[in-house]
Amino acid sequence: MKLVRYGSRGAERPGLLDLAGRVRDLGQHVHDIADEVLTPAGLSRLAALDPQSLPLVAGEPQRDLRLGACVGQVGKFIAIGLNYADHASEAGMPVPEEPIVFTKWTSSITGPDDELRLPPGSTATDWEVELGIVIGAGGSDLSEDDALSRVAGFCVVNDISERDWQLRRGGTWDKGKGYDGFGPVGPWLVTRDEIADLQALRLWLEVDGHRYQEGSTATMVFGPAQLVAYCSRFTTLMPGDIITTGTPPGVGMGQNPPAYLRAGQVMRLGIDGLGVQTQRVIS
Repeated sequence: MKLVRYGSRGAERPGLLDLAGRVRDLGQHVHDIADEVLTPAGLSRLAALDPQSLPLVAGEPQRDLRLGACVGQVGKFIAIGLNYADHASEAGMPVPEEPIVFTKWTSSITGPDDELRLPPGSTATDWEVELGIVIGAGGSDLSEDDALSRVAGFCVVNDISERDWQLRRGGTWDKGKGYDGFGPVGPWLVTRDEIADLQALRLWLEVDGHRYQEGSTATMVFGPAQLVAYCSRFTTLMPGDIITTGTPPGVGMGQNPPAYLRAGQVMRLGIDGLGVQTQRVIS
C-alpha cells in the first residue's frame, strides 16, 4: 500500500493511493496515518479494504491536490549522519564505526512539495536525499533479525541542513538540522511488502535540473535493520517514529566551490518506488 495524508496544512486527512494513482479517502476508517494505524494489525485492516469502495478525492496528487507529510503525529524524528562512505569522504570526515545519531525537531516536518523558506541570514542551506524508515510496532532492545518486522514502511526524506549552524556554531548537529521546513517527508508511506530489496534503491536529487546526488542504498555503511536495532537500544521506538538513514554523496557542501541553496531555486528528489518531492526555495 501507499498511504498519504492530503489537504491543507494542519488539516490533512488520511488516504491511500489506488492503482490509478488517485487518492482515496480513509477518513471513515482511520483518524490519521499515525499511532496504532501503523501497527501490523492496523495496516492489515487497511489492506483488507477495497480501494474502489473508498471515496475518490478530487484532484491529482502533487499537482492540484496538496500532500502533507505521509505520517502524522510523529513522536521522534531520528537522523543518521555520514552513513554512506563516499559522503563521509566528501565531508572530510572518517567513516563512522558506529552510527552517528542526531535529532530533527518534529516541527521541521512538512509536506513533500511545500516551499522551503531559507532561515534569516542563511548562506549555507544544503540538501540531502534520504531513505526514511517509519516505525510500526516499535519496541526497545530489538535484534537485527527482528528489527524490520517492527517497521511499517518507508518514504523519501529531504534532510535539509544549515551547515553554519550544524558545523560551526558550537557543536551538536541538531541546531542546523531542525529549522521549520527542514524535514519534507513523503509523498507517500510505502509499506514493507512493496519493497523487494531495501539495499538496492536508487536515490537522486537535482537543483534547477542539475543532478547533484545519485546513489544507492547498497553503499550504506549501516543498513536499515542495523539502524532500527541500534536506535532501539537507547530509546523505545513508537509507531510513527521516523528514522532517516543518511545521504549519498553530492551535497552542496561537497561541491568545489560549495553550492548552497538560493531563493528561486527548485529542488527535485526521489527514491525508486517511493516517489518524488519538489520544493521551491523562497527567502
